Amino acid sequence: MARLMSMAVIGVVMAAMMHYSAAQTVHEVGDTTGWTVPTGGAATYSSWASGRQFVVGDILAFNFVTNSHDVVEVSKESFDACDFSSIIGNIITTGPANITITTAGYHYYVCTIGRHCTGGQKLEISASATPGASPPSSSTGSPPPSSQGGDSSSSTLFASVFVSLMSLVVSFFL
Repeated sequence: MARLMSMAVIGVVMAAMMHYSAAQTVHEVGDTTGWTVPTGGAATYSSWASGRQFVVGDILAFNFVTNSHDVVEVSKESFDACDFSSIIGNIITTGPANITITTAGYHYYVCTIGRHCTGGQKLEISASATPGASPPSSSTGSPPPSSQGGDSSSSTLFASVFVSLMSLVVSFFL
């Protein structure tokens, strides 16, 4: 009976974790354009973002060539002025770069190389806490830092817990 109960608990946990991992959406910034100085100026990325819903846990995939572009989150003021004195986190210089959205609200991303930002290589998104929820209203302060870099920490956690649970399941049958 205890073995059956343990199996049931493990099954429920695994199902919940699979649901969580499936809920994440990877957004390829700019679609086929990628992360570059767009020929259409800043309207290119504004238009791209307006057709999407961003949720905490989603991943922004910035596809760019290393040493040609970079990406960093900045404050609203820095975004508007293309002034990089108020960056949030580290500048990611190796492409492609994945950034996991970790908080609801507005997030602002730019390329700091040359005049790329003033040429329109900047992205503003509004993320909600849950799918279907409205994003919070704009704030005057800087948004909290987002997780930056290759793999998202939630995916790494999922993988670790999944492997541990699978080991438990296998041990029940051996």
